[in-house]
Amino acid sequence: MTSHDALPRTARAAVSHGRGRLSGRLVLVNLSIPAAPVALFLAGLLVTGGETNLQVLITLGSLLLACLVVCGISLARWLTTRYRLTAERFELRSGLFLRSRRTIPINRIRAVDLTANPVHRIFGLTTLRIDADGQGAPAGRGLRLDGLTKADAAELRSLIIERRDRDHARNAVDGDGLVSELDRSWIRYAPLTVWGVGSVLAGAGSVYRTLHEMKIDPLELGVVKDLVNRFGSVPLWYGVLLATLAVAALGVACSTATFIESWSGYELRRTEGGVLRIRRGLLATRSVTIEEDRLRGVELIEPIPLRWAKGAKLNAVAGGLGDREENRRRRALTPPIPRDEVLRVAAEVLPASASPEERNLLTRDGLAPHPRAALRRRINRALTAAIAIAAVPIGLGLWLDPALVTIGWITGLALAAALTALAYDAYRTLGHAVRGRYLAIACGAFAHRTVVLRREGIIGWNITRSPFQRRAGLLTLGATVSAGDGVYKVRDVSVARGLALAEAAVPGMLAPFVERDPAAGR
Repeated sequence: MTSHDALPRTARAAVSHGRGRLSGRLVLVNLSIPAAPVALFLAGLLVTGGETNLQVLITLGSLLLACLVVCGISLARWLTTRYRLTAERFELRSGLFLRSRRTIPINRIRAVDLTANPVHRIFGLTTLRIDADGQGAPAGRGLRLDGLTKADAAELRSLIIERRDRDHARNAVDGDGLVSELDRSWIRYAPLTVWGVGSVLAGAGSVYRTLHEMKIDPLELGVVKDLVNRFGSVPLWYGVLLATLAVAALGVACSTATFIESWSGYELRRTEGGVLRIRRGLLATRSVTIEEDRLRGVELIEPIPLRWAKGAKLNAVAGGLGDREENRRRRALTPPIPRDEVLRVAAEVLPASASPEERNLLTRDGLAPHPRAALRRRINRALTAAIAIAAVPIGLGLWLDPALVTIGWITGLALAAALTALAYDAYRTLGHAVRGRYLAIACGAFAHRTVVLRREGIIGWNITRSPFQRRAGLLTLGATVSAGDGVYKVRDVSVARGLALAEAAVPGMLAPFVERDPAAGR
């Protein structure tokens, strides 16, 4: 056991009856906040060739004032924040005018994570976050200590976990071993995400809006004028092609840069006490812990570009990861990597007691198919979407130019073929099965999703039937769990099979709500 004499000064204070406090280096971090508007002003002078106007000065002055206010609030938080770790609870006090005191019982703590943004890393600081459930858990985003040194944060986390695990009646399997770590060859999967192009377009929109607010016309900038002079006389189709290629190239670059920043140093490790720990990040480091007894399953995701390259990524379906938005940021177990590697990691993440059949559920082999009525529904939706899109140019052509009618027909036929193929692929993905202690659900069109849930983690069923589903004799069965997305749906399954699946997964849960037909004898 760790000796108190061997602990850093602030960690010893947290353990004793005294109170720990944030690092003094946080003052330097706070003083760097006003540097942002100054750097923005200098960048603006560089772009505009040294010209400025009153609107720019007012905008940057307002931003500087806001940064000074934030700096003052942060300094007050540094002066007033005190924390203490006792045998029964973790206490946090903060606030100058509005004082706050929060307490979390040790046995309610579910996760202790460390993160560090680029500025914190420069000064050797990190943020410790404590997540809890039940009574005593703070509302909102959880309890955070923003501004501990790396040594103090690591030591404090180990002490919290040690005391929590000492008090818990745990059945988790102990172990300490590396499950997966970064392979540089995985970077080839980085461009195969759609977020790169989206981030380029979003960034361009933000820059344009900022310049517009500062009364700067982007078309009057020297760089833009040079591009117009060089390509202004080219045909429209050539300009559109060049713009598309440029956006795609920037999107690939952004996706690759995001992958490198997010997943550098990636390591998935099973630590002592049955805890999965994910560490990753180049500029902003992240460390997420997931207790195996809070793990309700795993989810395999295969978006279209990754699927073409035989890649995938793996998410945890686990409790204790915050609200839905925070859960989406923290649930990733792997980056986009080869599908075979994902299946290997998933097999190791599942409890050691899982059988080979249970571990192979993510491969979708042997999943029960859904009725043909589900295929007809998807094809009908695909054709409806194609007709709705094609109707726009056809309608304009009947009113303005007959050439648009031809374009509309070509567009409609192409979309009908592409969306019908996508609908058939989505139908082939549908499947479900109950094997041992697990329920497997597969669905998805643009991204195939296969989730494997522990049956004992299912706390309810959510059954929905649209008018079209009732005509086709189908229903959607949602498995409710206190983790992940909350509800995982078996879409467009027949009524008899859906009810049988619910009974097989959790016997007796639906029995009080099912009306039997005496005439049919069931």
